[in-house]
Amino acid sequence: MRSIVVVSGNPRPASKTTAVATALAEAIAADSPAQVSVIELADLGPAVLEWGNQDAAAQRERAAAADLLVVATPSYKGSYTGLLKAFFDGYGPTSLQGVPAVAVTVAASPAHAHITGEFHLVPLLHEVGAETPLGALGVLETEAADANARMARVGSWVDQRRPLVRAVWAATRGTGVSA
Repeated sequence: MRSIVVVSGNPRPASKTTAVATALAEAIAADSPAQVSVIELADLGPAVLEWGNQDAAAQRERAAAADLLVVATPSYKGSYTGLLKAFFDGYGPTSLQGVPAVAVTVAASPAHAHITGEFHLVPLLHEVGAETPLGALGVLETEAADANARMARVGSWVDQRRPLVRAVWAATRGTGVSA
């Protein structure tokens, strides 16, 4: 079974950021069955800063083995969180080579929702070798906070990219990971 791994860079576990990213992963998985699992970086905390930390290394390996990676962050000062940056600093320049990824941002303003994903998070993913053929999804905090609005925003985004989502699935390794 294919795997989608969500990496939530929100320093608060069970956040709106995680809810949006998980909803996106599940919407993508609806077309082609996949196991969805979540890495809450808030649960790792300072471990992402410790060189050689086994827990952080295991989560990085899990993310690298995904058939699709959904990387989510709230927009802090117009960029991604330091926690997310520290996690990805643990990868080399080709560590995620061939892994398709979607950048997801949750922000208070429409400008930050777009800018953080497309101009900050996507380049970070490219720096470690990930591919971003589906682009980025920016969601407003007000949409993220309301389950119906969140599902409508995510559903619309996936519907607009459905042929591309299918093409990405067709090109993935399909090896899957265990949760």
